[in-house]
Amino acid sequence: MLWAKAFHIVFMVAWFAGLFYLPRLFVYHAQASDTVSLERFKVMERKLYRGIMTPCMVLTLALGLWLWLGYGVTGAWLHAKLAFVLLLVGHHFWLGHLVKVFARDANAKSHVFYRWINEIPLLYLIAIVILVVVKPF
Repeated sequence: MLWAKAFHIVFMVAWFAGLFYLPRLFVYHAQASDTVSLERFKVMERKLYRGIMTPCMVLTLALGLWLWLGYGVTGAWLHAKLAFVLLLVGHHFWLGHLVKVFARDANAKSHVFYRWINEIPLLYLIAIVILVVVKPF
């Protein structure tokens, strides 16, 4: 089980790195105006989302489920944590939708909007860590 914990942490960190970096790419993409930069950002966003973030999300969820079933952890705090994880997965897929919006050159939002979107994963991370460490209920 120790290997599962270690790999779970590695894939979770990589997934969160993508969740923080992709909106930052959206900020730069929304500010770009030349064709070369616009096309470069499309490639970077697609590769980050499909090649790194999504596989890391799947592996994080699979190993998390494996650990949960192996240790049999229970409690109301776990249900709250799982709710935040589901919200985080929804956020992940929403970012994937935004990748497609940028790929079609259909973005209508400003860079300021994406700066705010960049903060959402941090809120989920803080909530999940507090629930796991404190176990308030």
